[in-house]
Amino acid sequence: MYGGQAVIEGVMMRSPSYWSVAVRRPNGELAEVWHPIDSLMKKHWIFRLPVIRGIMALGESLAIGFRALAISTEYAGEGETEEESVEIGRWAIALMFLFAIVFALALFKVGPAAVTRLALPHASNGVFVLAEGFLRVAVLIGYMALVSLMPDIRRLWAYHGAEHKVINAFEANEELTPEKVEPYSVIHPRCGTAFMLWVMVIAIFVYWLLGVAVGHLSLPWLIVSRIVMLFPIAGLAYELIRFAGKHRSNRILKVLLAPGLWLQRLTTREPERDQLEVSIAAFTRVYELEAARAAEPKTAATARVVDVVA
Repeated sequence: MYGGQAVIEGVMMRSPSYWSVAVRRPNGELAEVWHPIDSLMKKHWIFRLPVIRGIMALGESLAIGFRALAISTEYAGEGETEEESVEIGRWAIALMFLFAIVFALALFKVGPAAVTRLALPHASNGVFVLAEGFLRVAVLIGYMALVSLMPDIRRLWAYHGAEHKVINAFEANEELTPEKVEPYSVIHPRCGTAFMLWVMVIAIFVYWLLGVAVGHLSLPWLIVSRIVMLFPIAGLAYELIRFAGKHRSNRILKVLLAPGLWLQRLTTREPERDQLEVSIAAFTRVYELEAARAAEPKTAATARVVDVVA
């Protein structure tokens, strides 16, 4: 399966064995960077088991996503002269990654649990979990709606729409040109936005079962449980999204996945033609690399940087 994400003035695409990021420079040129994926899931069978593979895929996606984001920031922030260019070091990337993880956990996991416990200290397990889940989903939707007011974020989400259009066109066996890709939808069932929503929905059931099993938790243990249980919950959500991507015509799945698809309306925008060109370039690179690898499986690829004049 192919997938990707939007980055600053560009798109990152990945296949099972490679990832590529294409970025529109300030001078209009297109910069491309690609790398092979050295996945633990290919080396050890245990990491390919259901649920576990979802946890591994999430970790790999986060790592690749932040590397792609750092690359896109460097190219998109280039000045006309070398002195004006922006360079991001490894420590800066690591700090960005750490800050983003802590922020996400605090806002979407720990925060709702702590607020609900303080507001409803004596609520039953069922009432507490439902209130916590409702607050968590409300925070997610409110956050997305708030950041969508920023022009830079709206442009980022247009690249998100471009990524979805290219994947949808490819899966429909369409020729990948901006004109042919443009009519396709900006919505895709394997989107990370839908994944986040399903993580929160599945969490309601998992936390309810946890409450039945262990009873009332003190606030510190409640916070620990929300962080630790995120891993199996993410694994379950991954399996659901993966299954849904393979069975799009199933009516029951369509109903179940509808809220996640609706939520994508907040995180995608209709892209312009030049944004589609960037997305197509990133996808074409990983597709060609994957095809070459299939033709010559013993050839080891090394990282490469390619600059293409648009």
